[in-house]
Amino acid sequence: MGEVMGGPGVSEDAMVVLRGWAGGGGPLAVRARVVLLAADGLRDAEISRRLGVSRQTVGTWRHRWQSAGLTGLEQRPRTGRPATVDEAEVVARALLAPGGSGASRAVARELGLSHATVAAIRRRWGLGAAGAVPTRPPLPGADVWVMGLYADGRRAVLLAGTRPVSAPPAAVATVIGEDVLTGLADGLEAVRTAAAPAAPPPAAPDLAAYLAEAAAHHPDIALHAITLWDTAPQPPSTARVTEHRLPANATWRSFLRAVIALDSTSHPESSRRVYLDLIAALGRGARPVRWLRESVAGHLRPPHRAEPPAPSSSGVNQIDLGSFNECVVIESVRLSGTITRGEIAHRTGLTQQSVSRIARSLLDRGVLVEESQRRATSGKPRTPVRLCGAAAHALGLHIDPEVLTAVVIDLDGAIVCTRTRPVSADIDPGEFVAQVVALGREALDRARGAVREDGFLGIGVAVPGPVDIASGTVLGPPLLSAWNDLPLLYLLKDHFPCPVIIEKDSLAAAAGERWIGRDRRARDFAYLYLGTGVGSGLYLNGDLYRGVSANAGEFGQLCAITLGRTGPDGRPEMVPECNPPVSVPEFAARRGLRTGAGSRTITGTGSTAAYRAVGRAAAAGDPAAVAAIRAVAEAVGRGALGLVDLLDIDLIVLGGPFFTDDTAGYYLDEIGRVVNEFPTARRLRRVEVERSVLSAEAAAVGAASTIFHATFTPRLRGRDRR
Repeated sequence: MGEVMGGPGVSEDAMVVLRGWAGGGGPLAVRARVVLLAADGLRDAEISRRLGVSRQTVGTWRHRWQSAGLTGLEQRPRTGRPATVDEAEVVARALLAPGGSGASRAVARELGLSHATVAAIRRRWGLGAAGAVPTRPPLPGADVWVMGLYADGRRAVLLAGTRPVSAPPAAVATVIGEDVLTGLADGLEAVRTAAAPAAPPPAAPDLAAYLAEAAAHHPDIALHAITLWDTAPQPPSTARVTEHRLPANATWRSFLRAVIALDSTSHPESSRRVYLDLIAALGRGARPVRWLRESVAGHLRPPHRAEPPAPSSSGVNQIDLGSFNECVVIESVRLSGTITRGEIAHRTGLTQQSVSRIARSLLDRGVLVEESQRRATSGKPRTPVRLCGAAAHALGLHIDPEVLTAVVIDLDGAIVCTRTRPVSADIDPGEFVAQVVALGREALDRARGAVREDGFLGIGVAVPGPVDIASGTVLGPPLLSAWNDLPLLYLLKDHFPCPVIIEKDSLAAAAGERWIGRDRRARDFAYLYLGTGVGSGLYLNGDLYRGVSANAGEFGQLCAITLGRTGPDGRPEMVPECNPPVSVPEFAARRGLRTGAGSRTITGTGSTAAYRAVGRAAAAGDPAAVAAIRAVAEAVGRGALGLVDLLDIDLIVLGGPFFTDDTAGYYLDEIGRVVNEFPTARRLRRVEVERSVLSAEAAAVGAASTIFHATFTPRLRGRDRR
C-alpha cells in the first residue's frame, strides 16, 4: 500500500509500528491497514472494499484502536466465555458507554466477551435490575454511594454507603467522565507506589480513627469499608462500619472505577466536583489520605411526607409544551405584549396554518387569551392574543447573607405576594433550611387564592455563588461560611414535591430581567447585581450564559484583576468595592460623614442601614457621601469595562437591593462614563447603562422567572442545565 504520512489521532511512533505490521503478513497486517486507511479519512465501506473484509471487522478494529491503541490491535478475538472476566471493568465500560444501560453489545464487542456474559454481569451489579455489588460479603443492594477514601501506602479502603431503607431506582444520569475516573485511579496508584517504611506497624490506628470519624460524620447511613489493597495487619473492627473485600473477579483499579461510575450515574449529587475534590486530596502529598465527602444524610432519609402546600406543587399537565414551535409562539407573544396571528407568522417564519393551530391549542389550555378585535383595512377583523398572567405561577426564593426573600409571581412577572425574613450569616444549616422552607410555605399559603391549582410550575432558588448545579450544593460563598458544602437543592426537594431549580443570584436576576423586560431586553446584555457582593449575569445569543460549571459571572475576580489588586501569591484579592453595603459606609466615614447624632460615624448602624443612610446623605448633596458612592461605582465600572471589551456588548443593566433610588444616579453616571470612555471599540458603539426593570427583590423574582424560562423559552439544544 502507499506511504501514509500520518493522520488524526496517530502519532509518528505509532505510524512506524503500523507500517511495519502492514508490510508483514497475518492478522496484524489487516488490522494495521484498517487504521492507516481510516487515518487517511476513508469510510468503513471503502476500507472494507479495498481490503476485502467485512464492515463489521473494520468497525471492530477501528474501535479497538480508538479505545486501546496498539495494545488493542494485538488482542485477538476470543470465542466463548474467557476463563477470567474483570466484572468491574465491564461495569465501568457499560456506564461510560453512550446510552448507558443500552450499551451491552458495544461493551461485549470491545472487551471480546459474549453479550450473555455482559448481561449477566450487569444483573449482578444491579444495572437495570435489582442486584448487589458483588464484594465479599456482598453489599446490601446496588444503590451505592461513595462516601470516603483512606490510603496510606500500605492499604487503601474505599468507604461506601447504602440506603438504610429501600428507595425507587434513580434515573440514569450522565457519569462524571473517563478523565475523572482515570485521574482518580492514577492518583491512588501514586499513593500505593510511594516509598513507605520497611517494617509495617502491628496495627492501623489511623485507619481505625478514620472509620470512627466517618461513622460520626455519617450517622444515618450504613457504611461499608471495602479494602482495595492491604499489606499490613487488619485494623480492629469498627462497630458502625462493616468490612468487605474486593470481588474475586476484579482488580482494585477497575473496582474503584466501577463503583464511582455506578455512584455518579445513579446520583446526580455525586458530581464531578465531588470527585475533583478527591483527586485534589490525592495530589496534595499528605499521607495518609483521609477524604470524606459532605453528608448526604438529609436526602438519603425517607422524604418528608407533610401535606403539600397550597397551591398544589405537582406541576401542570396542560402547560406541558409539546413542541419547539409552541415555545417560539409563546416567546413572540411575550416579547410583543399583544400580537395578531398574522404578525406571529411574519416574525417567526411559521406558516399561518401552524400559528393558528398552535394558538388554538394554547388558548384551550389557558396560556393565551384573546383581546378585542382590531379593524382591518381589508378582510375580516384581526384578533390579537396575549399571555394570560394567571395561567401559571412560580415561587422564587432568594438566599442572602442578611435576608431571605420569597415571592410568588405570575406569567407576566407581576408579584402576587412577597415575604422576607432576616437571617444571620452564622446560622446553623439545619435551622437555616427550616427557615427557608417555612418562608416558602408562608408565601404559597398567602398566594392560595390567586394561583390556580393546576398552574403552579415550581420553585426557583437564587443563592450566592459558587454553586455546584449538578448536586445542588452551595460550595461556601465568601460571606456565608456556615453554609459550606450545603446540599440545599436536595434538602428542599424533601419538603417541596415539585420542580426545584437552583441558580446563582446574579444569573437568576439576568433571567428575570430578560423575562419581564420583554422587548426592551430582547438583545445581549450584562446584568450587574448590586447585593451583598457584586455579581454579573450574562444573556448572550438568546439564552443565559452559565458556563461549564454554571458559575459564570464571578465579577469580583474580574474587578480585582482589572484594578491590579492581587495578593503576594498572585491570587486576586476580594475587592472591598464589590461589597457596596460595607464599602460605601466605610469610604464615607473616612471622608468624615457622620450620622448627625453626636460624633457617632455612619458605620455604627449596621451595613444595610448604614448604606441607606449614606444614600440619603448623597441625595441631600453631602460631598463625602457622594464621593464614597462614586468611588465604589468607578471600581465597579472598571470591571464592567472588562465585560464590554471581552463580549462586545452595548447594554449594561444595573439592579439589586443596593441599587437604590438615592444611589442609582451616581452608579448610572459613573459606570456609564467608564464603559464609554475607555473601551477599545468606543468609536464603533455606544454602551447604554440602564436601570433594571425588576424591583429590589430582583434575585427572588429572577429565581421564579427561571422556572418560566426553563418551561417556555425556545432552545434547540434542550432544556438541561448544562
